[in-house]
Amino acid sequence: MYYRSSFMNRLGAIIIAGCLLMASCLPAKMDAYEKNQEIPRHQWTYQYKPVFEVTVNPEDTAYLYNLYVNVRHTDAYPYSNIWVLVSTQTPGDTTQQLRRVELPLADASGKWLGSGLDDIYEHRIPIQERAILNKPGTYRFIFEQNMRQNPLPYVMNVGLRIEKAGQRP
Repeated sequence: MYYRSSFMNRLGAIIIAGCLLMASCLPAKMDAYEKNQEIPRHQWTYQYKPVFEVTVNPEDTAYLYNLYVNVRHTDAYPYSNIWVLVSTQTPGDTTQQLRRVELPLADASGKWLGSGLDDIYEHRIPIQERAILNKPGTYRFIFEQNMRQNPLPYVMNVGLRIEKAGQRP
C-alpha cells in the first residue's frame, strides 16, 4: 500500500512538472508590462535617464495598449507635477520620437493625487490611451526629467506600465 501511494505521488509530481515545462515553452503574450527603476539617492538628475525595453511578439500587434508612467516620491517633493521627456524608439528604427509630458501629482489645493502610505506616494499616470504597437520586436522608452530644478529631489522611483486595452479595429 505504501509503495502504491508513493508511486502515485511521484507520478502526479511528474505530470505537474511536465505541464509547467510545456507552458514555459509557449510564446509569452503581453497582457501587461511593468517595470520601475530606483532614482539614485532619490535625486533625479538630467543625466539619469531610465530606459525601459518592451518586447512585442507578432500576435501582440493585434491589440491596443494603454501606457502609464509610474512615479513614487516622498511627501517632501516640492512641486505639484513633474515634466518628463519621453523618447520612444520602435523596432528597427534608429530615430526616436520625443514628446514632453506633464505628470500631475497634486490637485490645486496641494493634496497628493496618488495612493500614499506614511510619507510615500505612488502614482500611475496615463500618458497614452489605445496606443498601437504594430511592429513586433523591442520598443525602447527613455524617461528624462524636464523640470527647472536639477537634481529633482525626493523622487524615489519612476517606471513604465503598459496594459492591453482591447483588440485593434
